[in-house]
Amino acid sequence: MNQEGKKEFRSGFVAVIGRPNAGKSTLLNTLLGQKVLIISDKPQTTRNRIQCILTEERGQVIFFDTPGIHKPQHRLGEYMVTAAKSTLRGVDFVVYVVDASVPLGSGDEYVMEIIKESGIPCILALNKIDLLTKDEILIKIAEFSKLIDYKEIIPISAIQAENTAKLLDLIFDALPPGPMYYPEDEVTDQPEKFVVAEMIREKLLHLTREEVPHSLAVIVERMQEKKSLIKIGAVILVERESQKGIVIGKNGNVLKEVGRLAREEIEELLGSKVFLELWVKVRKDWRNQQAHLKEFGYNFDDLRE
Repeated sequence: MNQEGKKEFRSGFVAVIGRPNAGKSTLLNTLLGQKVLIISDKPQTTRNRIQCILTEERGQVIFFDTPGIHKPQHRLGEYMVTAAKSTLRGVDFVVYVVDASVPLGSGDEYVMEIIKESGIPCILALNKIDLLTKDEILIKIAEFSKLIDYKEIIPISAIQAENTAKLLDLIFDALPPGPMYYPEDEVTDQPEKFVVAEMIREKLLHLTREEVPHSLAVIVERMQEKKSLIKIGAVILVERESQKGIVIGKNGNVLKEVGRLAREEIEELLGSKVFLELWVKVRKDWRNQQAHLKEFGYNFDDLRE
């Protein structure tokens, strides 16, 4: 506390890491109290390091949502894992999110090895406890506590906001006294075009079949404001002609529904009427093409800064 008896303002940087589909983005949306990150039941939904900012009277937390750490199958996968690992540079501590409803495996051991090597203090968040019994939760805590000396272990349900307030208290307690790095009304450092593209991609993830989601990319090519209307043009990229047909759907039904759902959410985000145009194009094997990855914002050079 300071001389006036008030608690000192705390601030710092926190990396949120884990395996694909552990619930990292869902947890951050819950902690932030609003939807900032796209979510789906498809693994590897998050592809970039995404900075999210939570500001309260007691302090400011700058979270980094990261791609799930997995064994890469292509250049995009390599970028995603590199992005997750590089986020550990310069953060105050780590929140490791685990899907407690699945058995501990080699993937978890790999993530824990990365955490150990970093030497950064870590809080373990055992997520999806709504799917477990109390005895199963205690077994999980005992299992993980043997592997790393965690600062804290806390069972949570991100989707039901169970124990998430307690997790946030632990995060603030672990932060050092510091300044406000960002304006208090700022919740992400991502430009509007990126956020809009992610909203479109989220709808595609929900509406397309299993073989398509990882092959999708969305590029917002233009955003023009005219009076009370914002015109947005976006390109959906796939790797094969067959995938193009799936994204468009019979009589264009899938693409129309993607456009409707995305437009409603974008209008809420921007506070304006939106006219959204979507095109589907084929870029063969774009996930392995360095030039395409860089064009779409997956730039390895940015991770080396």
